[in-house]
Amino acid sequence: MTKVTAQMSVSLDGFYAGARHSGDGSWIDSAEAAGFFRITRWVIDAMAWRERQGFAGGVQDTNSDIIAESFESAGAYVMGRRMADGGEIPWGEEPPFRAPVFVVTHRPRQTLVRRGGTSFTYVTDGIAGAIEQARAAANGKNVAIAGGGSLLRQVIKAGLLDELELHVVPVVLGTGMRLLDADLDLSGKEAIELTPNRVVHTPAVTHLRYTVNGRAALVLDDRGSGTGEPMPGDRGDA
Repeated sequence: MTKVTAQMSVSLDGFYAGARHSGDGSWIDSAEAAGFFRITRWVIDAMAWRERQGFAGGVQDTNSDIIAESFESAGAYVMGRRMADGGEIPWGEEPPFRAPVFVVTHRPRQTLVRRGGTSFTYVTDGIAGAIEQARAAANGKNVAIAGGGSLLRQVIKAGLLDELELHVVPVVLGTGMRLLDADLDLSGKEAIELTPNRVVHTPAVTHLRYTVNGRAALVLDDRGSGTGEPMPGDRGDA
C-alpha cells in the first residue's frame, strides 16, 4: 500500500539547517548552508548516496543501506518550489530521483523532463493535490516528501503524512531552521502522536522511524489513584 513518507536529518536540538539565507551573497557561504552540511555529513559519506549523484567512492555501511532503502521505496516525490529551484542546476540533466517529482508552487511552469526517469511537474492547487498526483504516479510504491522543512511541516499539519524518519545527528546548532516548529497550530491540550517502529544507531547518526498517528487531545489517566477515572478537573478537553 502506498504511504506518504518523509525523512530529514536534524540536529539534537531539532534544526535541519542554519539560519535561513536571506538571498544576499552566496548560499554556499551562508549560515543556512553551514548548518545543513553539518547535519548531512553522514549522507555525503554514504556509498548509496554518492552512486545516485554519479560520484565515486563512499562507505558501504548501515547508513548507506538506509539511504539505498529510501531510494528503493519511493515511487514519486513531492517537494517545495524553493528546493526545486535551488537544485535545478546542481542536479543537472540526470537528477538523483529517477521518478516523477511534483513541485508545490504558486507559479505555473511547464513540466521538466530529465534523463533517468525524473520529471518535475509543477502543481498549483496545493499540497493535497500534489500528493494525489504523486500517488497516482508511484505505481504502488511510496510517495516521499523530499522537502524542504517548511513544506514537510505543512504536510504534517494537514494530517497527510503516514511515516516520518528523523536522522538525529549528535550536534547542537543552537539556532536555525527548526523542523517541528510552533506553526503546526496545535491547541493547548492537543498533540500529534507517533509510534516508533524502528531505531537504528550508528556512531554518526541515529535513525528514528515513526508511524504518524495524527492529532489527539490529551486524556489523563487516573494518576495511580486506582479508580480508573480521571482526576477531578482532568477531562481531556482540547
